[in-house]
Amino acid sequence: MKPPIPLNEHPRLDLLRQYGVLDTAAEPVFDEIAQRAAAICQTPIGLLTFVDRDRVWFKASTGLEFREIPRDTSFCAYAICQNELYVAPDLLADERFSHNPLVTQKPHLRFYAGMPLLSPEGLVLGTLCVIDRKPRELTPEQMDKLKELAQGAVLLLEIRRAAGLPPTRP
Repeated sequence: MKPPIPLNEHPRLDLLRQYGVLDTAAEPVFDEIAQRAAAICQTPIGLLTFVDRDRVWFKASTGLEFREIPRDTSFCAYAICQNELYVAPDLLADERFSHNPLVTQKPHLRFYAGMPLLSPEGLVLGTLCVIDRKPRELTPEQMDKLKELAQGAVLLLEIRRAAGLPPTRP
């Protein structure tokens, strides 16, 4: 099943390009956000993602080897269609994801929670997400912390954009 496309897809992609964050080098501050999210939520995987036209690119990743995936197989592509936390407690039991290769094959993912990275313009750039290989729920405190960390990531992007700082290139 293909993920939905946000109604504001074109301005969302234009804004994402303005941030100049795609395909940039890893940065400790963003790596720390992904690691803290995973630690707080007690998951083996934490990602800071940006949803491009055809792919989801990982600015920061802990617990996964790859740096991007096709948008069509991404859980984040669903999360960007709303402004609140998106949770799939058991991916295998969810008809949208039960045939997804990330669920049925390695790495055998079973849980996803993604907090949209909401710009001041009200457009979702990507997600701060946590993933597990077993079904689970988040506590209200974990949800609150995930939201705070996502807001912090956007604030860092905003500071960089306002200061006109160039992106860190690989």
